[in-house]
Amino acid sequence: MIAWLFGLVLFALGICASIALHEAGHMLTAKAFGMKVRRYFIGFGPKIFSFRRGETEYGLKAIPAGGFCDIAGMTALDPVTPDEAPRAMWKFPVWKRVVVLSAGSITHFILGFLILLAMATTLGLPDGDGRAVVGATGCAAPTQDPTTHELPACGPGDPSPAASAGIVEDDEILAVNGTPVAGWRELVARVRDLSGPTEFLIERDGEQRTITVDIATVQRVPVGAEPGKTTALEQVGAVGIAKSPTVEYGFVPAIGATVDFTGDMFVRTWEGLMKFPEKIPAVVRAIGGEDDPERPVSVVGASIIGADAAEQGIWEIFILMLAALNFFVGVFNLLPLLPLDGGHIAVTLYEKVRDALRRVRGKAPGGPVDYNKLAGVTMVLVFIGGAIVLLTVTADIVNPIRLPE
Repeated sequence: MIAWLFGLVLFALGICASIALHEAGHMLTAKAFGMKVRRYFIGFGPKIFSFRRGETEYGLKAIPAGGFCDIAGMTALDPVTPDEAPRAMWKFPVWKRVVVLSAGSITHFILGFLILLAMATTLGLPDGDGRAVVGATGCAAPTQDPTTHELPACGPGDPSPAASAGIVEDDEILAVNGTPVAGWRELVARVRDLSGPTEFLIERDGEQRTITVDIATVQRVPVGAEPGKTTALEQVGAVGIAKSPTVEYGFVPAIGATVDFTGDMFVRTWEGLMKFPEKIPAVVRAIGGEDDPERPVSVVGASIIGADAAEQGIWEIFILMLAALNFFVGVFNLLPLLPLDGGHIAVTLYEKVRDALRRVRGKAPGGPVDYNKLAGVTMVLVFIGGAIVLLTVTADIVNPIRLPE
């Protein structure tokens, strides 16, 4: 329980740090462009403490569920004092306002990338490209259950070809009998067709070496067979290795691997957002007790999963959850909906395009958008967003998604 609580607190601190950095992104870019930043606070509710440095008040509030950066004149409706008026945000060029408004999300993306980069060089990244990296060695079980596809526990006389040949965890198999293998699937297909002494080219700690492996002949289900349907077994080759779930990189290769993995996470994040509305019923069913590991979770649910991962020592999941949370918040915050930053960006760009069209027609600029006219739509979106947050938090409290022990 102590380990679980430690993981929960640690994950919550990671979320708070992300929030603080998000708001710092707004503040630093605004200051860099000369806008006046009145306040920078972490949290909401009653003020715990604050202090002033220059023209900005910095502080912490009691509820660590967000934060804010108060920039003078964020909209034309924002009251400003005479001394603030020349530096009101809405008076600055559009591109500067867009940079400031998007800086929070950009900070999340940078933070997510750095988290993944650190993971790549320490724990390793999930092996998305299927590299033939050994996760563990064991026996080559003589047979396999033809229905469930499960392998029996290793017996004292079962052969362990890879282990006997000296292959160890984290070795990467580059070639078999002199022919390069492109990845794990190709390695398995190649080994299935072989038997007896075979040369394996492996890479270990940056050095390549050739090892002779005595491939065992065993019985396995055919490739592509579906579990649950009894299938005739066939004789194939096996060496007794399992694929590594992650691959560790040196610093330079880690940069490219992290860029690729970050791109994959962006794609999955966007796909998840697009499927979000159809997943709402699963959240409702979860409150009633029905489990669905694919349903959306709140920060409460993410923290619980992170705590489970910390308790079980699965730090890869803990770190991936933090990175994924940063990417999700960054992408979500850029949606063109008020009161999100993306909504303010959309209004800013609308003003730019509208004024350009007015100039073509020989008219003067139309002036700042009246946010009062958007208040109704904004309140509806706030209500819907609040209802979804309440729904997901409730589901995560009464029926949280837990990692299997």
